Amino acid sequence: MKPAVLKKTAQVTVLMLIISVLVPVLAFAASGFKDLKFESNNTVTGTVYSDVYSVNATVYAFDPNGNRFDVSNATYVDYDVTNNVYNYKFTVTSNTYDYVRVQGPFGTSVDGKTITGAVYESVYRNNGTNPGGGSTCCYGGGGGGGIWGSEIINVNSDGSVDADQLKNSFKNNDKVTLKLSGDIALIPAKALVDYVTDSKKVLVIVNDKGAYIIPLNALKLQDLASKLSVTTDELKLKVTIAKASDTTKDSVDKAAKALGGTVASNAVDFDIVGLGKDQKTAALDLGNNYISRVLPLSKAVDSSKATGVLYNPTTGKLSFVPAVFSSTDGKNEATLKRNGSSIYAVIELNKTFSDISGHWAESYIKLLANKLVVDGVTDTTFQPERNITRAEFAALVVRALGLDTNNGSSTFKDVAASDWYASVVAAAANAKLVDGYEDGTFRPNATINREELAAMVVRALNYAGAKPDVSADKQTQLLAKFKDASKIVWAKNEIAAAIDAGIIDGMTDDTLGARDTATRAQSATMLKRLLSKASFINN
Repeated sequence: MKPAVLKKTAQVTVLMLIISVLVPVLAFAASGFKDLKFESNNTVTGTVYSDVYSVNATVYAFDPNGNRFDVSNATYVDYDVTNNVYNYKFTVTSNTYDYVRVQGPFGTSVDGKTITGAVYESVYRNNGTNPGGGSTCCYGGGGGGGIWGSEIINVNSDGSVDADQLKNSFKNNDKVTLKLSGDIALIPAKALVDYVTDSKKVLVIVNDKGAYIIPLNALKLQDLASKLSVTTDELKLKVTIAKASDTTKDSVDKAAKALGGTVASNAVDFDIVGLGKDQKTAALDLGNNYISRVLPLSKAVDSSKATGVLYNPTTGKLSFVPAVFSSTDGKNEATLKRNGSSIYAVIELNKTFSDISGHWAESYIKLLANKLVVDGVTDTTFQPERNITRAEFAALVVRALGLDTNNGSSTFKDVAASDWYASVVAAAANAKLVDGYEDGTFRPNATINREELAAMVVRALNYAGAKPDVSADKQTQLLAKFKDASKIVWAKNEIAAAIDAGIIDGMTDDTLGARDTATRAQSATMLKRLLSKASFINN
């Protein structure tokens, strides 16, 4: 090559390096592989390129099962003026695999930015083997699907998850799935901490017993680390999806039978805890973030008669868990939604009461009885037109939201710890579903009116993240058709929101009856609409 040409090439290279320092680097740079070879001596060689100059470019290598086995430093070779990319040579030491998967480049640009947009490519041995036939590359550039550190990561039976692999997967994907060989995943918090403010990022953890679906923005990793006196770099999330013991299974069967029901799934222990030093654990506080768990069903179920339940080993009883049911291509599943860990199952019931036949709320009452949300006054009667007290309705709302009633105590001076409703009133107050009066009382045995009923249901919608926003103008518009709207004492916005959400109707076309006492039938109706609006049951 002539000296003038060499000088010109060098000048262009220097110019491009300077530009790479001065110009901001865009995410998902143009990247790729070329000249890949898998030699008989178990080494993979080739070139990875990017339109970003990296001071420490690396390439990851994965075996056919998706497990990362090597990280190779990639050495800068030259700048391709024609294609406007930088070339880096690398060598990976492999094993006796038929093929491997490479991913890259990773690294930091000269201006300190992390390079994103790593791509994947498969390379087969020179003997020409190609599992499954077809092209020898590529399974999807830019971090697309597949099991190679992207959307699906296989996890060995010991539960260990590679922090770098998981972190890089979330760089290129909004959803990453951990496919477990066993019952646990040990997830390094440092792989997730950069994404907990991104509402699009979702971690799915799955095995043959079920699945967790975890939005990363529900994880309070710093708070959890503080509980364990560790840093987020030291913290791990221990996620368990395990079939319950035979003893627990028998107890669930017995509890379902006592309710007149049958079990339609395995009993599965879904649990998430923080793991610190010396195997010390702390419960994950999800606040009011409802996390989905998917349970395979043993058969197709009638969604009006089936319900998700959690089993309380202390009491030996089952309670309602929000759940929706699906059946697609012969695959029957329940998606249970709750903000806590427990043992979960699905049961079927077929309840009714002798005094609701032909009643306008019959279908709602039967549905919620099958969901374990409402009870009869006796085993055979519901008394739909009976008034309902503030404590009774608080208990129903707490059940409908699947709230834990084992924590906290009531601060109301007329609610004694020995009262049957003490735990549910405390749970409702902690979730900001109920208020007391100015004198510090709750008045649990006072009958509840429709205004109070609507307010409590709308607060429950807010807790579940399903409350509609109602502006002052919209509030005026929604209430204008009711000639008795002026009788609403304090909950105009709540009643407007309840109307907008389809929770309440007028007593007539132009009256609300806000100060009328509410009945058990009206309560059941509002609860059913609450559950539908929050997508806590099938519509």
